[in-house]
Amino acid sequence: MTETTEIETHPWPPFIPDNAKILIMGTFPPGDHRWSMDFYYPNRSNDFWRIMGIVFFGNADALYDKASKTFILPAIKELLTEKGIALNDTGYRVRRLKGNASDKFLEIVEPVDLCGLLDRMPLCHDIATTGEKAGDTLAAITGTTTPAIGTSICKTFADGRTVNIWRMPSTSRAYPLKPEKKAEYYAAMFRKAGLL
Repeated sequence: MTETTEIETHPWPPFIPDNAKILIMGTFPPGDHRWSMDFYYPNRSNDFWRIMGIVFFGNADALYDKASKTFILPAIKELLTEKGIALNDTGYRVRRLKGNASDKFLEIVEPVDLCGLLDRMPLCHDIATTGEKAGDTLAAITGTTTPAIGTSICKTFADGRTVNIWRMPSTSRAYPLKPEKKAEYYAAMFRKAGLL
């Protein structure tokens, strides 16, 4: 098979703390040659963990070890567990049309089983997507519209649970906004979700 037809399956199980109150969803991880750790948002050039550092510690490098040039996974998992933040992606199986990590050239072959995920998180009433493709994919899964950046819409699922679906700025450096400004959006969302 060529690079443009190979189907990739998501490499990690969902990260779901027992007290998960919010589910944050990207699109799909980059190729493993870009990983600095074996976990969500592993690429050093992605600002997700810097944004989390700014929001929860007031320090962009709180979850990054400059000496080893990698993220500090035990501290990351401790933060997620303490705050009740679950992670997964909107794509379960994908095809990279250009062989790179760009969402623009990523085909979602099979989306995530969102209802199955939510069944494992009875306390979760907020879902946030980290970028346009993730937002559009989640909208397709839920039969909703994609909210504007920094805003949410409500969706009531078949089981009666109402969930706020948020669209956050992309944490990719290709998205032209400084991490500090992105962090303001994320902090506002976490405050409204009761995590700050």
